[in-house]
Amino acid sequence: MICVIKIILYYKACVLEDATLLPVVIIADDHPLFRDAIKLAIEGLMPNCRFCLAGNLEDLHQQLRETESVELVLLDLSMPGTTGFSGLLSIRSEFQEIPVIVVSATEDPITIRKCIELGASGFIPKSSGAEYIVEGIKSVQIGEVWTPPNVDPEADMDDASSELLAKIQSLTPQQTRVLSMLAEGLLNKQIAYELTVSEATVKAHVSAVLLKLNVDSRTQAVIMMNKIAANQPPSIT
Repeated sequence: MICVIKIILYYKACVLEDATLLPVVIIADDHPLFRDAIKLAIEGLMPNCRFCLAGNLEDLHQQLRETESVELVLLDLSMPGTTGFSGLLSIRSEFQEIPVIVVSATEDPITIRKCIELGASGFIPKSSGAEYIVEGIKSVQIGEVWTPPNVDPEADMDDASSELLAKIQSLTPQQTRVLSMLAEGLLNKQIAYELTVSEATVKAHVSAVLLKLNVDSRTQAVIMMNKIAANQPPSIT
C-alpha cells in the first residue's frame, strides 16, 4: 500500500513539473467572466499551453517577470493601472520578445492602427466570435499581424496624432518604460528602484524623453502620452 501511495505521489509531482514547463498564455483583463470566456475559446487551439490570468497591470508585470516560457499575452487596454495605451507601451518596452494581442471593446480603426504602430501583434475586438479569436491567435503564432477583416488597419490619422505617435516610437525601450512609469505617477526614486538603476540614470532617461518629445517638463510628457488616446472612444469593458 505504501509503495502504491509513493507511486501516485511521484506521478502527481511529475505531472505538476511537466505543467510548469508548458508554454504560457497570459490573459490580462479585469473582468473574470471575460477572462474565463477567452480561455474557454482558445483552450482547444492551444491544448499544450498553460493559462495564467491577470486582473490589473501590476499583476501582469509580475507574472511576466516570474513566469518562464510566456508565448503570448492577450491584453485589455482598459485594465486598472492603465491609461490609454500605457499598458501596451509598458509591456512592449520591457518584454519585447513576447507578442501581445490587444483584446478590447473598442473597434475604432484609428485606435486599432495606433495599437499596431505601438507594437501590438494583433487586435481582436471583444465582440468577435470564437472563430475570429482563433484566427487572430493563429495568425500571430506564425508571425503575422492580425486585425479584424472588416476594419481598415491603414485608417488615416490626423497630422497631430501621427506626429505624436512618431515621437513616442522614437524612444528607446528603456525610455518608453520610464515614460510609462511617469504616467503612473512614479517619482525618480521609485523608477530607479523598479529598474534597478541609479536615480542619476533615471534623470538622464527623463531628460532624453523630454528632448525627444520636445517638451519642457514631466507633466507635459505625460500629457503628450495621454493625447495619443485622446480620440479613443470610451471603453465599455
